[in-house]
Amino acid sequence: MSTKKFVILASLILTTHIFAQEELGYQTPKKELLELIDVNLAPAVLSNSENTVLVLVSRPTYKNIADLSKKELRLAGLRVDPKRYIGSRTTYYNKVEIVSLNQGKERILVEGLPENPKLSNFTWSPDEKKIAMTHTSENGVELWVLDIETKFAKRLVSSPLNASMGKSINWLKDSKRMLVKFLPKDRKPILDQAEIIPTGPKVTENNGEKAQNRTYQDLIKNPVDVKNFEQLSRSEIDFVDLKGNRTPFLSSKMYRDVQVSPNGAYVLISFVKPPFSYIVPYNRFPTETHVYDLNSKRIKVISDSPLQEVLPKGFMSASTEKRRISWRNDQPSTIFYVKALDNGDPEVEVVYRDALYQWEAPFRNEPEQLTQIKNRFSQVIWGDDSLAIVLDRWWNNRNTKIYVFNPSNPQKSAQLLYDRNYQDRYSDPGRFVTTKGKYGERVLALKNNSAFLIGAGFSKSGQFPFLDEINLVEKSTNRIYQSIYTDKYEQINDFDYQENKLRVRIESKSEYPNYFVRDLFSKNSLEQLTFFENPFKSLESVKKELITYKRNDGIELSGILYVPGGYKPNRSEPLPMILWAYPREFKDKSSASQKTNNPNRFVSPNWGSPIYWVNQGYIVLDRAAFPIIGEGDKEPNDSFRTQLIANAEAAIDAVVDKGLADRERVAVGGHSYGAFMVANLLSHSNLFAAGIARSGAYNRTLTPFGFQSESRSYWEAPEVYYTMSPFMHAEKMKTPLLLVHGKADNNSGTYPLQSERYYNALKGLGATTRLVMFPKESHGYRAKETILHLIWEQDQWLERHVKNKKKDLIKQDIKPKG
Repeated sequence: MSTKKFVILASLILTTHIFAQEELGYQTPKKELLELIDVNLAPAVLSNSENTVLVLVSRPTYKNIADLSKKELRLAGLRVDPKRYIGSRTTYYNKVEIVSLNQGKERILVEGLPENPKLSNFTWSPDEKKIAMTHTSENGVELWVLDIETKFAKRLVSSPLNASMGKSINWLKDSKRMLVKFLPKDRKPILDQAEIIPTGPKVTENNGEKAQNRTYQDLIKNPVDVKNFEQLSRSEIDFVDLKGNRTPFLSSKMYRDVQVSPNGAYVLISFVKPPFSYIVPYNRFPTETHVYDLNSKRIKVISDSPLQEVLPKGFMSASTEKRRISWRNDQPSTIFYVKALDNGDPEVEVVYRDALYQWEAPFRNEPEQLTQIKNRFSQVIWGDDSLAIVLDRWWNNRNTKIYVFNPSNPQKSAQLLYDRNYQDRYSDPGRFVTTKGKYGERVLALKNNSAFLIGAGFSKSGQFPFLDEINLVEKSTNRIYQSIYTDKYEQINDFDYQENKLRVRIESKSEYPNYFVRDLFSKNSLEQLTFFENPFKSLESVKKELITYKRNDGIELSGILYVPGGYKPNRSEPLPMILWAYPREFKDKSSASQKTNNPNRFVSPNWGSPIYWVNQGYIVLDRAAFPIIGEGDKEPNDSFRTQLIANAEAAIDAVVDKGLADRERVAVGGHSYGAFMVANLLSHSNLFAAGIARSGAYNRTLTPFGFQSESRSYWEAPEVYYTMSPFMHAEKMKTPLLLVHGKADNNSGTYPLQSERYYNALKGLGATTRLVMFPKESHGYRAKETILHLIWEQDQWLERHVKNKKKDLIKQDIKPKG
């Protein structure tokens, strides 16, 4: 080989290597995109029960990569900052304002906060005169309290709290003291895995039991993890008064939950204990639940639940132990819990699946069964001595039931109020209104024998939220109010049935969401409470509408269509298009066809949204319906690919037929299961110019005991797993695909390895693809540097492979596929 040829060949090899494996610094997108990303969002609103005080808490829009790069331990399903003993992904607030509505609507800044506050765990006192909260300093988690009247905050104690697991602050009923989890005085240092010399192999053994668990992440992996988990989760519980005095209550254990009884006389405590598991997270570890009085005397052991590694197969499987242990909100000191009547096994045929029990302190009598329910328990809403609501749910047929029962008369069966498909949004009766009860806890709002329901109000003609009154004896309903807006969206948040006032949030396509009070006594008049401004002014001219169209089998679909302002179809060239979607499984065609998007919601882009590109000359079809239906004995995934392609074809045809989009320049994007959708569409159709797949899973044999809504294992349905796995069909990929993943993804099933192995397969088979792995990011992305770079990557990909596709084809003298 000549020297010249060798130099050229070496140069090509080096160039190829650099192109294939870039060590790229964080990039920033173009100015027009940056202006939509780098904005200050409106604060979150915390209100008291009377809606007379609003506490506005603000936060930075994004974290930074330095925050995410702090040391983090991932153990038993937890992600913890081992220096400060708090969740390492906690969202922190840095500004607090108070609006006293009885004194006007001025936003008054709270004083006394620490420099560079990192606030979380906001907790109202029972009398709602104060809010307890935590501030995370460099040295640990501090306890602070905010006085609503003086609008002044102060630190109560300097001792560090343990906010690693469960709620760390619980007020007592006198509003003068709290029960607080503190780090134990005798805590041991966290062990450094790298410094430990192994003493032997890791050994796990199974003795013939079937433990068909999902592919959980962040699990305990070795003896060092065991010791570190115990140190991170161990705390001692003390009383703290408003002067900062600290009095011991309970000695050090691995406490999960702390609940003060409604009358304040008892405390319900749960804690985990060994042995720990290497295959399930901490919420399935052995757990004891005790009741104590305020003198630290143990009154009763309520439950001693063993390790729950082995459960029956199926999404509706359950433990045979006591579940959902808590206090009855309407009684002074009565606990309730649920037990399975079918051994927790969905395959067992029984009339009733679960039973609801109560047990009154001081627990001298035996527990009393209150009622039985046909599906798996979902929720109970306590009203009074004679009225309560219980809800159940059964995944297999998407059924939910709502019952009313008399807690004082267990011999009387619960009466059925609603029996429906929970995916049928049009028939959704809504959620029950609750109010502050006799003991300061949330109970069912009752007016004689009537309760109230707030409904989302989806229908064939649009979304019109409503308030109903339901007579729980006669089972009749009366519509009190229904929103009539056709150009705005009115979300009903709460109802004061004594004052006959609704607390609502109203927004439109160009009006930022704000809070109002609607007075039903005064001709439904509105009083505005907040005045947040639109931070996305450049999107005000964007056209937004809900479009409907049909799949080739007659299923009606819909999606939210965004069109650049000023663009006129048929007068201008068709634009490139972005289709963004997420597949959902249904057991009936009727529910799958329902329109559950409201086009009047505010146009608000977020880091995962494709809306940014409307201002870049793209048509965007967002939240496009992608139902996967399996009626009767058929499972949705039996025809996953066929239905997926039919959904995509229908969506593209609908927009192209309007004269808006260029069929040859359509991109498809999705996140998580949406990314899985993207890879399948590009592998098995020629509909798209390019794809964007973020944080997906592509080889279903790596999730062998089920995924998403697939309850069958790989060994029960191997053909389904093979057919649905893009990895198995990597040779069919002929369309440019951008793969993105967080290197610290903790979502069940979407290991970062999924994207890495899929990229290697595509690369080995000659596909046009690019893999972007974001350091420190989980399933959702948090750091500002990440978000900016993500938008830059997506923009570059769309510009190269979609918007300018025709130019590239002309240059290459290649005709687009017809």
